[in-house]
Amino acid sequence: MGKSSASSGRKRGRPAKIPAAIQQTLDVVSERKAPIIVSSHLAPAKTTAVYDSYWRFAAERQRIFYRRALGEPAPWTDNRVLATYKFTNAYRASDRVSQYLIRNVIYREDLPDTPDEVVFRILLFKLFNKIETWQLLERSVGPITFADYRFDHFDRILTKAMDESRRIYSAAYIMPPGSSAFGCKAKHQNHLKLLELMMSKALPAKLAEALTMQEGFELLRAFPTIGDFLAYQFVTDMNYSEVTDFSEMDFVVPGPGARDGLRKCFADTGGLSDAELIRLMADRQEEECARLGLEFPSLWGRRLQLIDCQNLFCEVDKYARVAHPDIAGWTGRTRIKQKFAPQAKPIEFWYPPKWGINDRIAAGAMPNEAFENSRPATLKCEAEDG
Repeated sequence: MGKSSASSGRKRGRPAKIPAAIQQTLDVVSERKAPIIVSSHLAPAKTTAVYDSYWRFAAERQRIFYRRALGEPAPWTDNRVLATYKFTNAYRASDRVSQYLIRNVIYREDLPDTPDEVVFRILLFKLFNKIETWQLLERSVGPITFADYRFDHFDRILTKAMDESRRIYSAAYIMPPGSSAFGCKAKHQNHLKLLELMMSKALPAKLAEALTMQEGFELLRAFPTIGDFLAYQFVTDMNYSEVTDFSEMDFVVPGPGARDGLRKCFADTGGLSDAELIRLMADRQEEECARLGLEFPSLWGRRLQLIDCQNLFCEVDKYARVAHPDIAGWTGRTRIKQKFAPQAKPIEFWYPPKWGINDRIAAGAMPNEAFENSRPATLKCEAEDG
């Protein structure tokens, strides 16, 4: 696979002076139904009204996160759409499943921390991406380790759960069944075989030696049933651990939902690829929030990364179905299926130690000046899972 357009091609930074011909084109009134907002600082790209909603959504969703984390009573927002429907957090690592993965799967003092063991646990968890499935396996086999893994034992546990009509997969994204690649009747059997193949091909050691996120992505992408979307999600999860130390600003792969959000935000991409547009958002986050007069509360000083900006496009795609029903994406979806319902069990937020923000959280630090006058509280709340 060649270099992604997210990491090559256009030079980063502010655009050069706009040629007269391009400016003339930008000034032409579009015949699209959706209103076009000509933003010279983004030229030659043209944005719709959803583009500004992207930033307002990101800022308000992050404010909701902090209001709940600081123990403020509901309602946490005056935004009708955000108050009614379920959306993931602005930062991917703050969602419930990611938090569980980081705290209860990756960083476990009672489990081995070798690359083989850590990668095995991450893959096992992410193939199902469901907290309850991991907990079921732990209750049944005890501490989960690669050294003690047995296909027949895990298969028996998961088959029994399926026979009892229990869901063992998350609905967040669809895992290909894998029957054509591995020949097993049950979906979970094929995924266990995929996990075994990954381990037999020394994937943990190869990931540990990889120098870039794209290299790690390509290692995962080479396995049967793992497409671009899953490979990017998996390498991001791997990078929460100490096995790898990639920059989340080096590489991005837009998923289907993000592409739909991009189509709603940009009436004309100006020749930029989807990956380049996501990088544009990450690079310009402070400027765009300032332009709109928004105070964006970062994650205790951590800027939005490419993965977060990619996820936000997925969420603004959903948001626009209600907030901007006149602006259509590719899928034609017009409804948001899931309503918001707070989780009963609170979360103690904790992030990969290499990010350097856990000490600030423990000390009750506020995210930025916008929250300086808020009363410090135990930073717990019900994170949302996408």
